[in-house]
Amino acid sequence: MIRLSSLALVLAAVTCSAQAVTYMLPPEGSRLVGSPLTVSVPEGNTQPLEYFAALYGQGLSNMLEANPGVDPFLPKAGTQLTIPQQVILPDTVRQGVVINVAEMRLYYYPDQSNTVEIFPIGIGQAGRETPRNWVTRVERKQEAPGWTPTPNTRREYAKEGKTLPAYVPPGEDNPMGLYAIYIGKLYAIHGTNANFGIGLRVSQGCIRLRKDDIKYLFDNVPVGARVQLIDQPVKATVEPDGRHWLEVHEPLSRNRAEFESDKKVPLPMTSALRDMTQGSGVDAGMASAALTRRSGMPVPISIESGKAGQL
Repeated sequence: MIRLSSLALVLAAVTCSAQAVTYMLPPEGSRLVGSPLTVSVPEGNTQPLEYFAALYGQGLSNMLEANPGVDPFLPKAGTQLTIPQQVILPDTVRQGVVINVAEMRLYYYPDQSNTVEIFPIGIGQAGRETPRNWVTRVERKQEAPGWTPTPNTRREYAKEGKTLPAYVPPGEDNPMGLYAIYIGKLYAIHGTNANFGIGLRVSQGCIRLRKDDIKYLFDNVPVGARVQLIDQPVKATVEPDGRHWLEVHEPLSRNRAEFESDKKVPLPMTSALRDMTQGSGVDAGMASAALTRRSGMPVPISIESGKAGQL
C-alpha cells in the first residue's frame, strides 16, 4: 500500500496548475452536477498522477479514489484515467464557501450567481486537524502573507532535524504562498510554496490550494463571506427523476492508529444513511458495493439502475 504522505518528495518536482471546475447549479431538488471524464495517459508519459490531477482541477486523493491500482508515481502510457468531475453537492446551504474536509474539496457559491466553483484542497495532517464542523466567516485577506509558526510546529520540525525560524517573511519560500484568506481567528485558506499536497493531509491545520486557485478565491471571495467546514465522507441524493445516487469517500482517520493502519476507516452510518441505502427503491447490493468501493464518485443505486446494468 502506498501512503499519500509518502508521495510528497516525488511530487515536489511537479509543476502544473489549473483553476477550479465551474458548474451551473442544478434545478430545485437536485444536487447532482457534472459528468465523469475519461482520458488516456499519452505515450512516453513522464508525469506522475498529480500532474493529471492538477490539469483537470482535481486533488490527488480524488484521482486515487477514482483510479485504484494506477501507479501514482508514473501512470503507464495508455492507461485510461477517470477524472471525477461529477459530484453530489454537499447537503448544506449553498452560500459562500463550503469546505468538505472528507472529500478534500472547497465549494464556492458566488453571490448573485447560478454557479458553483469546486477546488481541490490540502488539509491538516493527522494530529494537526483542520476543523470538521464549524461555521465562521472571512475575517480578512492578506496578499504576500508572512508566517509565524507556533512553538508546537517548530518542535515538530525539530524532531525531523529541521530548523524553523520564528518568523518566515513573505515570498516564494513562504509555506503560506502568495495569498491568504483568514477565517475565524486561527485558520487560513492559503496558497503554498510547494507543487504538491493538494488532496493530501500535509498542512498544519489550514486549507491549502494550488497557486491559481487561491488567487481566484482571493480576488473573488469578499471579507465577511460565510465559511462552513463540514465532514461528509458519504453524500446521497434522490434526484427529481426519482433516481438514488451515492458518493462515498474514504473517511478521515480519527486518530494516529487509524492513520497508520492499512484497514479502511469505518463509515459514519447514521440513521439517515441507513434509510437512504436500504429504503424503498434502492438496490441494496449496489448500495453496499458503493459503500465498500468508496470511489469518490456518484454511483446510481436505484433498483432500476441495477436492472439496467443486467441488460
